Amino acid sequence: MEVAEVRRLLEETHALLSGHFLLSSGKHSDKYFQCARVLAWPARAALLGAGIGGKWGDESVDVVVGPAIGGIIIAHEVARYLGTPAYFTEREEGKMRLRRGFAIEPGARALVIEDVVTTGGSAGEVVALLKEMGVEVVGVSAVVFRSPETESRNPFGDLKFRPLMTLPTEAWDPAACPLCKAGKPFEKPGSRAKPGQAAQAGK
Repeated sequence: MEVAEVRRLLEETHALLSGHFLLSSGKHSDKYFQCARVLAWPARAALLGAGIGGKWGDESVDVVVGPAIGGIIIAHEVARYLGTPAYFTEREEGKMRLRRGFAIEPGARALVIEDVVTTGGSAGEVVALLKEMGVEVVGVSAVVFRSPETESRNPFGDLKFRPLMTLPTEAWDPAACPLCKAGKPFEKPGSRAKPGQAAQAGK
């Protein structure tokens, strides 16, 4: 799947927002990817899932795992493409866990999927959990990698990381945020929804 096609899907569903946002990493940014808007459309979600799944045709994958909430839908679509089950992790007492009866056998090969990666925190916690369970992690993918640098650095070290799109965007620690210094209030992810715009995009 071409990067231009990924960007088109994001833009036509207003999934790429501008403003002042508090990211899940704790950093602030003037850009926010509301991937829930593009993933709300099953046909578009299926295209993105196939795009990611196609990047792992050279690997044997037994299960796809994504962190709740952002990774649930895209992990499901990647699993559909690869023909595997799709599980998701949830936080319990501040720690990522598999719940709801999900179980993965030690030695199974898992692919970790996220909607957006900035620092890799949530996906990295899923990777750590799976490794603790004796699961072999094949790699990590995402719809978007918000790389903080033009020269993209893999946030998962030696683990394979294959995002559909890499888009360098600035993110600041709160104390260094120029938008805070300018007195602009920030918004938490997901708090600025415009359902009318997304609905029109599907027409």
